[in-house]
Amino acid sequence: MESHGSGLRRVLLLSFCVAGIWAAYIYQGVLQETLSTKKFGEDGKRFEHLAFLNLAQNVICLVWSYIMIKLWSNGGSGGAPWWTYWSAGITNTIGPAMGIEALKYISYPAQVLAKSSKMIPVMLMGSLVYGIRYTLPEYLCTFLVAGGVSMFALLKTSSKTISKLAHPNAPLGYGLCFLNLAFDGFTNATQDSITARYPKTNAWDIMLGMNLWGTIYNMVYMFGLPHGSGFEAIQFCKQHPEAAWDILMYCLCGAVGQNFIFLTISRFGSLANTTITTTRKFVSIVVSSVLSGNPLSPKQWGCVSMVFGGLSYQIYLKWRKLQRMQKKKKT
Repeated sequence: MESHGSGLRRVLLLSFCVAGIWAAYIYQGVLQETLSTKKFGEDGKRFEHLAFLNLAQNVICLVWSYIMIKLWSNGGSGGAPWWTYWSAGITNTIGPAMGIEALKYISYPAQVLAKSSKMIPVMLMGSLVYGIRYTLPEYLCTFLVAGGVSMFALLKTSSKTISKLAHPNAPLGYGLCFLNLAFDGFTNATQDSITARYPKTNAWDIMLGMNLWGTIYNMVYMFGLPHGSGFEAIQFCKQHPEAAWDILMYCLCGAVGQNFIFLTISRFGSLANTTITTTRKFVSIVVSSVLSGNPLSPKQWGCVSMVFGGLSYQIYLKWRKLQRMQKKKKT
């Protein structure tokens, strides 16, 4: 009876995590698309300063992680010092900035799809630089994802979707997305090396360190450089309070979403988190297509299915590998 009760609690907790991640990031996607395509106010101006979203997100997440550390930290030491994140902070500032700028040139579904192909640069780097050999099923996953993204990019986008973009330019948009993935790869590798050197580092420490440096770099970029548009972004928000509200909600969604991701990983492991976030991306594309008026053709839906078929197969391969490892431990 007790095990039945604990099992039910785990199911309810997992459902809570799924609902939290989906709600936070799907709504954040809607807000991101709104801010990049909507014409605000009577003058019909677009919010052109999309890099400002990253600065605002850094500030909110910095404050959020500081509060979480004060509330939940047991006061133990041994985590990575704040200054160790300076290099990861650089790539984590440039990468997301490129990803969000891509929305000026390609639609939100196209951006989500392109950013779902993270395995492609990872496998290219692994095989070319480190000489890693991958299995045939792993290559099949990559082929499905790469093929789906490539065909989606080559298919004609609807005129309704193109009319909503600030500066339609598919090659530039996809190029920015893939550069984002490359920088994310360096960021993840640097974070892994930091946690390897300082094993007592927890998720909140990483969130604090990354967002501290992100805030510093983005402040310099937005307000310190001659062509920085920070003051213009603030002026736009003063003139269009609706945009300011959307930016605040966008940032809070990111912070809350991180909470649910940390909870999922700590209770159910990274594989469960990957499954939830991958399905969330698919739902985001559906929501964008239905609610935001980005109609996809049957061929484009075929490409989307191809990409998420490859990602689902990759998750299945990871699950099988995990099962084999657990069996080996038992024997």
